[in-house]
Formats: sequence, C-alpha cells, structure tokens
Amino acid sequence: MVKIEQLSTRRPSVSVEELLRGFVPSPRFGDVSFAGYRPDPGQPSQAQAVTALEDFGRGVGGAPAKGLRKLFAGRNGKSASRAGIYLDGGFGVGKTHLLSSLWHGVAGPKAIGTFVEYTNLVGALSFRKTVDALSRYKLVCIDEFELDDPGDTVLMSRLMRELADAGVKLAATSNTLPGALGEGRFAAVDFKREIQVLADQFDILHIDGEDFRHRGLPTPPEPLANSDLDAAMRREFDGRTVAVDDFAILVDHLAGVHPSRYRQLLDGIDAVVWRNVHTITEQSVALRFVVLADRLYDKDVPILASGAPLDELFTPEMMSGGYQKKYFRAVSRLTALAREAAPDAAREAVPVA
Repeated sequence: MVKIEQLSTRRPSVSVEELLRGFVPSPRFGDVSFAGYRPDPGQPSQAQAVTALEDFGRGVGGAPAKGLRKLFAGRNGKSASRAGIYLDGGFGVGKTHLLSSLWHGVAGPKAIGTFVEYTNLVGALSFRKTVDALSRYKLVCIDEFELDDPGDTVLMSRLMRELADAGVKLAATSNTLPGALGEGRFAAVDFKREIQVLADQFDILHIDGEDFRHRGLPTPPEPLANSDLDAAMRREFDGRTVAVDDFAILVDHLAGVHPSRYRQLLDGIDAVVWRNVHTITEQSVALRFVVLADRLYDKDVPILASGAPLDELFTPEMMSGGYQKKYFRAVSRLTALAREAAPDAAREAVPVA
C-alpha cells in the first residue's frame, strides 16, 4: 500500500529553531570523516587538504581575538591561524565530503549549509536575526560559495565578516560561474574583487582533480507514460509515502513557498511522482527548481516521471548560460534520483555533483 501526498498542497510553517536545526550535513554526508576520504594518489593536494582541515578543526572553539584583522592576521607570525579556510577545486573532487568531515570533527554549536541556504535564511529571518543566531556558533560551514549574484555575494561577505568579528570560525567551498574563471577554477584575484576584503582573510586550499563536467551529462531513464505511472509507483514504492503532483502545478506552487522551507516541504516524503514534466523556460522559476532538486538529492528521494526527459528540464540557453553549473548539477542529481526508481538495468552509477 502506498500513502499518497501532494507537495503542491503543502505550506510548511517553520520556526527559527527549526530552520537552524536544518543546518546539518545531508543524509549523504551524515557520517563521513576524514578517514573515509580517499585522496587520489596522483593529486597530492587532496591529501594536503585533509591535513590542513584537520589542523584547522583543532583551532575551532578557541578564545576569539579582538578585531577582524587580528583574527585574520597574515602569514607573518602574528597569528597561528586565520578564522576562515576556503576549499577551491573543480566539481567532484570531494569538497563537500571534506567540509562535512570538518563539521563532524568539531564540537558544537555549529552549522553547515549551502551558500543558497544561508541567503535563504537571511531572507526568511532578516540579516540581523541571522547574525544574532549564528554568532553563538563555533563553526559555520558554507558549501558551494557562489559568485553568480553580486547582491548575494556582498550580503554573504558582510555576514561572514560579522561572524568573524564575533569569533566564529568559517569554512567554505568555492563554486564559481562556468567560464568566468577558466575551467570552473578559482582565481584569488576574482575572489578579491567579488567579496572584497574577505579574500585576504581566508586561507585558500586548492584541491586538484578531474572536473566532473568533463564526463558529460548522464542520460536519464526514459519517461514513463502517464498510464504506467500508477503501476510503477505501487511496484517501486510499496509501503512508502509518495508525493504525486502534476508538474506544472508543483512548479507554480513553489513560487509561494520560501526556498528556506523546501527541506520541510519534503518532510516524511519517501519518493516523488511527477506527471507531465515540461521544459522550464523562465530563469527565476528554473533557479527555484534547482533548490528543490538539491533538497531532493540531500534526502535521497527517488523520482518517477512522465513527460519530457529530465535532461530537457531546462532550455539549451540555460544549460549554456551564466547559471550553467546550477542546471548541470540539478539535471545530474535528478537523473541519479530517477535511476533509483528505474528498472535494474537502468541503475548503473551516474556522476553527480
């Protein structure tokens, strides 16, 4: 027996405490450690990053220095460590694993979330309330730091600056615009320009390795016919709670739910079924859907769908434009989730971001 729900009828009301409780590693990284990270022997920077992060973690929770410059003193012997550490590397080299391992390895209170989740938190709470809440933490980890939006970048740089002044240790991973920095790589001079004075206040770790985008997009399973969805759902998800939605209605519904609540939107949902998937043609709608895709992937929620294939979810212009990395990641992750619900023959491993 399958219990049927609809995401398009849910409007979660989330308290500040509930929002903050969500800033923990996703289930995929719920028990990772530095010991479980497997550095590529051909990329010595990966092993070096583990050592540097372990050293950084040992400094979390110490007595805060006074003033931002003392916290972020340079490498001239005036300070043993900086308040911030920044992991720079291509997609798929294990930055999220390493960041989550750092989070697991230090005592709390602490938070970990994506750049988008922190900007959404500010949108939900206000900047000042977010600062007040996170200033009580010993460590704040920001995954997938994005340079897509100048406003969000300045907002986050201000947030990190105020947290550093409060004695909070910071750790981040880079996630830059495709093409802007060449091969998706990080360049300190661009980072300085984008987030201003904070660049000089981070220790930057370069992690080498193959960029997963070089492997191309995985091919998603063939969409089912609407007439086959019900039988497939009952076969694959027996005994589970499944959210069944018309894709167009779900997409419209997301506009009325703040992205900071998408995690709670999926509470209790074991799988999703989408009828009549279509290509999203508006950028703002597409970017909202990327957030939902990330939360589905975090919770490992398999997908059954009819309509357009998932690799046609976004327009060709979107897939080659300024937000290319977001859409590539979303298609890759949604394809992985769709394969979890597909017949065994279609479940071979696929690269995901």
